[in-house]
Amino acid sequence: MTTVETTVTTPANFTELGLISPLLARLTELEYQQPTPIQAQAIPTVLAGRDLIAGANTGSGKTAAFALPLLQQLHNNKPLSAKKSTGNYVTGLILVPTRELAKQVADSIKSYAAHFNGAIKTVAVFGGVSTNTQMLALRGGADILVATPGRLLDLISSNAIKLDKVKTLVLDEADRMLSLGFTEELSALLALLPKQKQTLLFSATFPEQVQTLTQQLLNQPIEIQLQSADASTLVQRVFNVNKGQKTALLSHLIKLHQWQQALIFVNSKNGCNHLAEKLSKRGISAEVFHGDKGQGARTRVLDGFKAGEIQVLIATDIAARGLDIEKLPVVINFDLPRSPADYMHRIGRSGRAGEVGLGLSIIDCDDYHHFKVIEKKNKIRLEHEQISGFELSEAFSESIADVEKPMAKPAGTGKKKRNKVEQVNADIWSGKY
Repeated sequence: MTTVETTVTTPANFTELGLISPLLARLTELEYQQPTPIQAQAIPTVLAGRDLIAGANTGSGKTAAFALPLLQQLHNNKPLSAKKSTGNYVTGLILVPTRELAKQVADSIKSYAAHFNGAIKTVAVFGGVSTNTQMLALRGGADILVATPGRLLDLISSNAIKLDKVKTLVLDEADRMLSLGFTEELSALLALLPKQKQTLLFSATFPEQVQTLTQQLLNQPIEIQLQSADASTLVQRVFNVNKGQKTALLSHLIKLHQWQQALIFVNSKNGCNHLAEKLSKRGISAEVFHGDKGQGARTRVLDGFKAGEIQVLIATDIAARGLDIEKLPVVINFDLPRSPADYMHRIGRSGRAGEVGLGLSIIDCDDYHHFKVIEKKNKIRLEHEQISGFELSEAFSESIADVEKPMAKPAGTGKKKRNKVEQVNADIWSGKY
């Protein structure tokens, strides 16, 4: 595989990207004023028929970057007199890691295609709901199919859909699909696709598995890398608190700042439920969002949160990718993510599309070492703050000192030993950590 890197100046408007009038009219209605950098670089590449590797932060507008040119290609290549297909074939296939992202991408595509008068058929398929309804939707095939890998394989085994005629394959959030264990499913699906096709791969990170996938799958792709964070739109803060006081501090912060909405990440389903109960006792109503919720309940909660009807949403990492909330003011790590890479995906739910946002982490002494790893892996260093009324105990400070303690030096070469508590507290306030 030969990769060609590319950079272009962001056009002043979408007209310069070569999009057709029905799409431009819809973008005007949606008040899309200027292409984002990923859209400016990806759209002409896709329209030119090239394979693409794109790395960009969440909230960068990547769905439009592949959806708009895909819709244009389908519209231009579909004769107006074309009869309904007699087979259950797909032309454009978009693979995504989660149910929520599948629905969100499909909804966006349908919105962009509003002026095609129903000529482009888009279907989303994912687990957690009846396959019968999805099989009915796939009768006669689909122009665009948005799917999670497992459910798509189920439908293929039931002869509900065929991949023989796919012309464009999009792998959205490829790193997340592989981290969720979809490697075997992806391999099975890729084996069913025609060799001659256009492939677009979008990924926030590029671990070894993703790099291997790109080598095997793409043909002389154009590469776009836009992962650099915009510090002006997403502020990161971390608060140290004594063990057992996390919920009290969280409640204090929510009431103090009166955030209109807050997304709180917890690592387990039971943890979500317990935190919701604890906040309720403190007068804060919260909904939970995790894998034990049925798809209908998850959709209702997510729609309520997007509409601003729910103030506090407590979620596991199923909400760390693909959840798009306009102007979400704050994301809070009540539990730190197990994977350092998921830290950026979580806080990236705020500060999207140029809006100012806040990514906040609450850590106790048990979390301190892991947060240092997160900082190192993500190449950040944050000031560890304290809140008045939640002063740190001596035990916390000593725990920090143990984490920060340098390796022992030979006798006679070390500096004079200092008071641990005084030194560590001074370092925290000076921003050393």
